Amino acid sequence: MKNMRNSGNSVLKGEIEEAIYKEQILLEYNRNPFIEALPPIFSEDDVLERFMVKPRISQQDKQSETNIRYHVLKRVKNFTQPLPIHFEVERRLSTLIRRGYLARNPLDKTFLERIRVLHELRENEVVAHKYIDERLNYIRSTADSLSIIGISGIGKTTAIERLLLMYPQVIKHQRYEKQLFNRTQIVWLKIDCPYDGSLSTLCKSFFKAIDDLLGTRYLEKYGYLNRVTSTMLLHMTSLASMYGIGVLVIDEIQHLLNAKNDQEEMLNFFVTLSNTVGIPTVLIGTSKAQQLFKGNFRQARRAASDGAIIWDRMAADSEEWQFFLETLWELQCLKQSSELTEDIKKTFYEECQGITSVAVNLFILAQERALFDESNESEIITSRVLKKTAKEDMKIIQPMLNAIRKNNIKAMNEFEDIMINLDELMISHKQNTEYEGRVKDAMKERFNTLQYKRQEIIESLSYEIASLGIFDNLVPNDIRKLVSKIVENQPIESEYNSLKFDAVENAMALNQKKKEQKSKPISKEASLPLLMLRNKALEKKKHPYELLKAKGFIKPIIGELL
Repeated sequence: MKNMRNSGNSVLKGEIEEAIYKEQILLEYNRNPFIEALPPIFSEDDVLERFMVKPRISQQDKQSETNIRYHVLKRVKNFTQPLPIHFEVERRLSTLIRRGYLARNPLDKTFLERIRVLHELRENEVVAHKYIDERLNYIRSTADSLSIIGISGIGKTTAIERLLLMYPQVIKHQRYEKQLFNRTQIVWLKIDCPYDGSLSTLCKSFFKAIDDLLGTRYLEKYGYLNRVTSTMLLHMTSLASMYGIGVLVIDEIQHLLNAKNDQEEMLNFFVTLSNTVGIPTVLIGTSKAQQLFKGNFRQARRAASDGAIIWDRMAADSEEWQFFLETLWELQCLKQSSELTEDIKKTFYEECQGITSVAVNLFILAQERALFDESNESEIITSRVLKKTAKEDMKIIQPMLNAIRKNNIKAMNEFEDIMINLDELMISHKQNTEYEGRVKDAMKERFNTLQYKRQEIIESLSYEIASLGIFDNLVPNDIRKLVSKIVENQPIESEYNSLKFDAVENAMALNQKKKEQKSKPISKEASLPLLMLRNKALEKKKHPYELLKAKGFIKPIIGELL
């Protein structure tokens, strides 16, 4: 699903789950509740399934009236094809989260020591930020950082969001190995760097993101107007540690270049978060973001301790581009299917330069032009149609595309988002080449299976229903689950509109149910269990200690010491 964000809210939200602990294949991941509660390490098939989204355009759709087909064409915006770089990012993210938890095992005394130190620092918050590195320096960190740099529209954000949503966002722990273990774990948090590069605004975005997830009031408590930025950073650091955040993803990092004074401070904060507090970070930005790390070796090293992924456009002669275009070309909704000739291939690349979002939009706009062009009665996509579409409908991005097309370094400097380190790209391309054939073969095999056809319908329906924007209480995975249940219980030849009607009806019912659950007042017993136990003990004329111990809230001291 492309529309993964909640309507009216720029913060990506995932699922909330109760902890289910799984046996670990790797010894170092054992006896760590934060790791054991995660999904198993994903296979390449898992990633392939998540990224393979080919919208459904039926023969019936193609025979519809022109005005209907205009709407059908918008489904193509949801088209996503797995690329070698998606597998690379998934592997990095998977290890980043798990290895970051190695030194933050909540069963280990150093985890509690880290939280204790941060709590002490918060007590003297005026000067505490100066000593945070020194106070936590003796506690080891296994956290790494990752930077993903690439031109606008290449698919960085879409990819990282799809990968994050493969994990639950919040895991509620109750008991671990028959012992009480009340803890809330935030596996991932993604926020955007503010446009003005303000560190204060970033902190407030962080507090608000946690409030939206957990129903807390940290923004009100720590983010008021006259709050000193360094103090907010301390609270942000403390919350990140307390909730065991698995990875903090900061998108649009190039906005730091707009900061007047905070740029250096924010980069130092990312270093502290990863190197001292132990929270892995992923920094995502356009090519302009490379300037942030010039001249500061410490920051550059920490921002890419697990390597920097340079994400470039697809090359015209690459296997991944050829397969991408062939697959995209099948999503036509015209009276007559246009042949993908060598001339059209050449023109198409010339007009989009291998940038995925530009390619998809060019394909949609060219079909729209063919639909409403009276001189094109047969509705065929030709090289002339592609060139005219690019020139007239995509006029605003032509200066940037021309700079790329002509490899004009001087012109590229005017559009810093498209500058890429060519030496690093050569390395990245060599590393990825081996995956191209394997991804292509796997996709072709899946396109012919019944399961894929069901998956195709599920993805298309999920996207359309989420795009309605009327289900405020449902996260994308809620919609996907109910759609999957409907599609899998119906014959493959079922009418698409009938499935859609059932899905909307079910989504409305589930949305209402969740709305009612949210409005129910939380019982005092559920919110204050220790206070309720104390009151029960007093009613029975017993000391609260006895009841707390009987219920497992107090551990035997001798046993713990031994």
